[in-house]
Amino acid sequence: MIDLPLTNFGGINMSYENDEIYLATILNPIRKSADYKPKFGHRKKEGYTASQFQELYGSDTFYSWLGLDNPLLYAAHKAAGGMTSIYRQIGIGCENLFRRILQNVLVLSEDDTKWSYKVHISGNRTRKLSLDGRIPINNIQNNDAKERISSWISEVSDLLDIDPSISESLKGVVFEVRQGYKSKDSKRQNADIANASTAYTQAYLPCGYILSTQIDEDILDRYRAEKWLMLVGSVDNQSDLQSSYAFMKNIIGYDLAGFFNRKSSILKEEVDRVLRILLEP
Repeated sequence: MIDLPLTNFGGINMSYENDEIYLATILNPIRKSADYKPKFGHRKKEGYTASQFQELYGSDTFYSWLGLDNPLLYAAHKAAGGMTSIYRQIGIGCENLFRRILQNVLVLSEDDTKWSYKVHISGNRTRKLSLDGRIPINNIQNNDAKERISSWISEVSDLLDIDPSISESLKGVVFEVRQGYKSKDSKRQNADIANASTAYTQAYLPCGYILSTQIDEDILDRYRAEKWLMLVGSVDNQSDLQSSYAFMKNIIGYDLAGFFNRKSSILKEEVDRVLRILLEP
């Protein structure tokens, strides 16, 4: 069920009425990072407090000899792991925000905006894989919005030199949403490429949706060679075939850059608060 109010259905959504819902969607995961505690290679799910760390390392003769039970080492571990946690939680918040906007502006259900498939591992075992968002064209009720997205898919097909027999059968778009892409992990890249192949077999165009400009050029080149459309978070670029924010505004119908600009001071304050907690010894 769609629980978000509809504004300017089919057109460009310039309303601020969903700002607080969207703000909570991205802030709630970020706040979880403040609770991060390092695990120090152990199975302790909730991690170690500073005093538990000193007991753990202080009771280890070798570490105690070297003075590794120093509270500063705990602070360093907490800060390092906490930074990773912040990036991860921002990514989760962005995924949730992206789907909520699709649901609201295009009047899609939660299931409409999700896409997954199963792969066989061994024997009768299967594994469920998924991407972060989906637009199924036939489920869009407004003809103007449906036409915008259909025309955009045709333009993308020309840009990526997709065979007409494939492009004409495409029934929507699936998205991998990320705050940035700093890693050159080949395993992650291979998984994304496999996702793209499966998306095409199910008649969906695969699209990488990056909210920042933090992505390596080699990764961009590789994904584009595998027929991904890659949208990157440039606010100056007005091409909806290149910019995440231009695509969201021109094709989906929501000014996402405007939202982030309006709420920037609140987002900065919350991230600053979380960082200060993580950097405390």
